[in-house]
Amino acid sequence: MLQDLKTRVARHISRWKYAPDIKVERSSDLLRLGSEYGGWTFEPSADLHGAVIVSCGFGEDASFDTEFASRFHAKVIVVDPTPRAIRHFNAIQQHLGQPSSQPYVKGGLQPVASYDLREITSDSLILEPSALWVENTTVKFFEPPDPRHVSHSIVNFQSNYDPNGSHIQVPAITLETLIAKYRLGILPLMKIDIEGAEISVIQYMLAKSLIVRQLLVEFDEMLCPSDRSRKEIEETDKKLRQAGYICRHFDGPANFLYVQQ
Repeated sequence: MLQDLKTRVARHISRWKYAPDIKVERSSDLLRLGSEYGGWTFEPSADLHGAVIVSCGFGEDASFDTEFASRFHAKVIVVDPTPRAIRHFNAIQQHLGQPSSQPYVKGGLQPVASYDLREITSDSLILEPSALWVENTTVKFFEPPDPRHVSHSIVNFQSNYDPNGSHIQVPAITLETLIAKYRLGILPLMKIDIEGAEISVIQYMLAKSLIVRQLLVEFDEMLCPSDRSRKEIEETDKKLRQAGYICRHFDGPANFLYVQQ
């Protein structure tokens, strides 16, 4: 037990040491939807009602996606090729129209019965079984070190970027192609929780001048802190600000809200 405590303290100190310097200009008009584990905070702007948004990284906690679709009568395009995530999505499809029968549980594995699906139809959630990336190609999708976890990674940051780790092959799609495929225009909101690939995807988005009004991003590499992760996240923050974004919220341990002004 003492050793576990020492490990947690050391990890906390390490995260503080390598924490990126990101200025948060907090907004008072914020809304959080979803479970304790899978929830996200954003600005409930008028353009979200009846909108189409993109949610990258579905996993086994769809609380944000289902609550958002229901509250805003919106369509959520879910981007995730992970086999367990696809099974979770399909299970939700089998329970459309049903109310929740139990509260959310702690952790990232939500029972389908915890979702209130009364307002959710087959058009509310659309699955794109691909990984969001900077090329339309096939990529290695590295398995998490802990088999109990669901999230795979293109960059394999969880295993020190090992290019030869255990993996599956999945299709990858760029944001530009995704927008064209679903005939989208300006995205009022996009969530990206893609296990270390977010920095490359954000740089691609900015280079292509693709407009996303609100960007909900988890900088996953903050969970494995290092000089490299701090430098890359701070550089990404700088590029976002140069493109007119302001960081409006930080919802630890690594979730940020950027809003384009």
